[in-house]
Amino acid sequence: MTLPTVLVADDDRSIRTVLTQALGRSGYQVRTTGNAATLWRWVEDGEGDLVITDVVMPDENGLDLIPRIKRIRPELRIVVMSAQSTLMTAVKAAQRGAFEYLPKPFDLKELLSVVGRALAAPQPPSVDTSLPPDSDERMPLIGRSGAMQDIYRIIARLTTADLTVMISGESGTGKELVARALHDYGRRRGGPFVAINMAAIPRELIESELFGHERGAFTGATNRNQGRFEQAAGGTLFLDEIGDMPPEAQTRLLRVLQEGEFTTVGGRQPIKANVRIIAATHRDLRQLIRTGAFREDLFYRLNVVPIRLPPLRERAEDIATLARHFLDKVQQSGLPAKSLSDEAIERLQSHRWPGNVRELENLMRRLAALYPQEVISGDVISIELEENSMHNDPAVTSNEQEKLASAVERHIRQYLAASHDGMPMRDIYDRVIAEVERPLIQMTLASTKGNQIKAAAMLGLNRNTLRKKIRDLEIPVVRGIG
Repeated sequence: MTLPTVLVADDDRSIRTVLTQALGRSGYQVRTTGNAATLWRWVEDGEGDLVITDVVMPDENGLDLIPRIKRIRPELRIVVMSAQSTLMTAVKAAQRGAFEYLPKPFDLKELLSVVGRALAAPQPPSVDTSLPPDSDERMPLIGRSGAMQDIYRIIARLTTADLTVMISGESGTGKELVARALHDYGRRRGGPFVAINMAAIPRELIESELFGHERGAFTGATNRNQGRFEQAAGGTLFLDEIGDMPPEAQTRLLRVLQEGEFTTVGGRQPIKANVRIIAATHRDLRQLIRTGAFREDLFYRLNVVPIRLPPLRERAEDIATLARHFLDKVQQSGLPAKSLSDEAIERLQSHRWPGNVRELENLMRRLAALYPQEVISGDVISIELEENSMHNDPAVTSNEQEKLASAVERHIRQYLAASHDGMPMRDIYDRVIAEVERPLIQMTLASTKGNQIKAAAMLGLNRNTLRKKIRDLEIPVVRGIG
């Protein structure tokens, strides 16, 4: 039996050596080269069962070589490696027909797994190499951390599919940026991108906003209005903060997802729903399902491809790159050029960033506008972060307490409305208390790194009581929040 042959092209001798040894031990024949010309000659001669190629090589970009290979040997699988670990690299690799993209430095076990899957995979479909334009070098998402690389690869895989996507993550992590990237580099990029924030629309107007209404459908409806589904026809509809959608609108949305059509408010003629749905939330939808505030069947319709955006504190290695990017942006808008000292970057990386990327961008704008020095010091960062933390501390800000009370009141109204609208609700008091208790206990455990004795003391609870609550509320014991 002939062993599969892997062709490796990388101008880094050490990488060629490592791959030769690892692939050889796994039972593959290996041929390596440091340039694209030799790789092309081997492919032309019909050699190899799999190609592993770097992007940047001395004589040709590896991404440019892929379409040429696919034209003469469409069955040949190609794995792309790159130290240029950006979203555009992952998207371009996928659009041109690469089986997989791996950022450098790569994990050998993962690479061997990819090689095995590539060799066993069925015949790949034809590739639309027009997706997206090569000249588009915008950077909608920034970061080289492992978490961001995983997101880039998911987005790249989805460029040729219209699957429904659910994006979850804390406020300020960039959920709409991901939604826009999925649209801009997907098959529907020629159509409109329409966004609607469920938390920003009055409850009684949600259905009209989504599905449109006919003239005379309700008091004040003097004309027929298109809803977001019609406005997004042929493109993407982004449903932001889906967890705030009222129950009656959830029912109508579920029907649209099931049947592929909808009717306007006051209308009778079905309209085909020609949109791709991308939803996003910062809330725990599974918890909302447990309390009856969100439909479980709708969740599974929306959660076809889940994407979790990590909070900024989980990818501290990206903070310096993001900060410099935001300083470049504000300079382009006319503010003075700024840079950050090493101490400033260290201080930024140690901050918890409750507002995530949005908070970091706002800080960079403030630094550029208010401080005359060209190089921002660590002391300046400390002053800004401490002052901003004091302003945002709910313990010292009555306005924030009022916001919390309003949020709780709005949430309770949803329960009561659900009960009135045909979704029977029982034990609302216990449900609301459990919903508040769960994040309180979770965050306290996180702050004590899972130490239940310390957490019980902070909460003023008996240790056995805390254990029972952890069990009853199904709280996973974590080991830190930062």
